[in-house]
Amino acid sequence: MQFLKRICNFAENITQMTSNIAGEAHHPGRIEVVCGSMFSGKTEELIRRLRRAQFAKQKVEIFKPAIDVRYSEEDVVSHDQKHIQSTPIDSSASILLLSSDIDVVGIDEAQFFDMGLVEVCNELANRGVRVIIAGLDMDFKGIPFGPMPALCAIADDVTKVHAICVKCGNLAYVSHRTVQNDKLVLLGETQEYEPLCRYCYQKALENEKSSE
Repeated sequence: MQFLKRICNFAENITQMTSNIAGEAHHPGRIEVVCGSMFSGKTEELIRRLRRAQFAKQKVEIFKPAIDVRYSEEDVVSHDQKHIQSTPIDSSASILLLSSDIDVVGIDEAQFFDMGLVEVCNELANRGVRVIIAGLDMDFKGIPFGPMPALCAIADDVTKVHAICVKCGNLAYVSHRTVQNDKLVLLGETQEYEPLCRYCYQKALENEKSSE
């Protein structure tokens, strides 16, 4: 009798495990955020994950802010010139309109989008879509940038990547702007920004104040 009870319990466990696996297969919706400073490899990691999804024959759609034309007007391009085709958009609402029947949605430079992006990503994930987001977590003043803090809060997984401080070689903390410009959005590269650790960033700010 005890043996039969164990067999029944084992069968129930197998049924539950099978149900859980099936559930994962049918409800893969999740939000993944890759964040960090400039030159930390955010876009490269985004492209890597999206390429894997494409290789797995999943339906992938990639979006980027229309204002980001540094390397290409249409492609998402990393600093090391890896690229993937994307759709430039002006508003996060466009993502929902262009993401029907899609398995995976990639979003680059998420910090430049409006706050509506948070609700858009939640809705996509709740539909069963895997959403992969890359963006700066802080602006050049070290302040959380745009919708990124909220996206990190609702994400199923957050990966913080790091550049190397150009002054001391430690892990970078922030993207320090090296030109005199107070605009929040200033597209640039190594001529306008440098990755610095917390200590070197504070020293840079002190030097800038003393030279005023």
